[in-house]
Amino acid sequence: MLRLLKIATYNINGVNGRLENLLRWLKEDKPDVVCLQELKAEDARFPRSALERAGYSAIWHGQKSWNGVAILSRGSTPILTRRGLPGDPDDKHSRYIEAAIDGILIGCLYLPNGNPAPGPKFDYKLRWFRRLHDYAAELHELDIPALLVGDFNVMPTDLDVYKPERWRDDALFRPEVRKAYADLVGQGWTDAVRHLHPNERIYTFWKYWRNSFERDAGLRIDHFLLSPVVAPWLKSASVRRKPRSWEHTSDHAPVMIELDIARREDYEQG
Repeated sequence: MLRLLKIATYNINGVNGRLENLLRWLKEDKPDVVCLQELKAEDARFPRSALERAGYSAIWHGQKSWNGVAILSRGSTPILTRRGLPGDPDDKHSRYIEAAIDGILIGCLYLPNGNPAPGPKFDYKLRWFRRLHDYAAELHELDIPALLVGDFNVMPTDLDVYKPERWRDDALFRPEVRKAYADLVGQGWTDAVRHLHPNERIYTFWKYWRNSFERDAGLRIDHFLLSPVVAPWLKSASVRRKPRSWEHTSDHAPVMIELDIARREDYEQG
């Protein structure tokens, strides 16, 4: 019997300021798991009660005014496995949280923007990417069901940006960043959206200015990387564009994949 697990990522761009939109989308799309980025709220201000009333348990890693990540789960409680990316004990940015949900390890990440480039912020982005690369290699070697999900702040190829020539020097598109992403995927991870839509221009982010969304002048920077165990379970991947059209919305749209969890039983029995 086919059983689907719906996992989404959504850079909410302020969880309290966009809470009404978030709750509306959760009610309409009913994802089972949601990875949120850019909470822009310290831990004490995370809207746990409102999300619980909507049917979602949560773990979160907040930060006042900036960053912040969370994982929501409908029908089960996410089991916290990591809070913060390893490799730099002095890094205080809230950019990574990880949980076990329904037998799958899910890492929710918000990779640094890196602009202006070159400069200290870009250097920090590349260091963070190297730490992610090293940790992802450890997960890959474990040969377990795992996903790395979130706002990677990178357009991997020309197909992922509406005007590639305008972005060559941007920190989201510089050769060093695209190479870092390619090296990460090259460990054996599957980019879910690009795997199912190899030749389509698909965007997940549109600036607020110059009617970017209406013109579909966007970027694909929100990604799902699936471990080799999970990749065969992938059934669909789509950008949920509707919430991007709402008033007072995030500049990102939710992205969602569906996994055929019935196939996990073959892995567990094998």
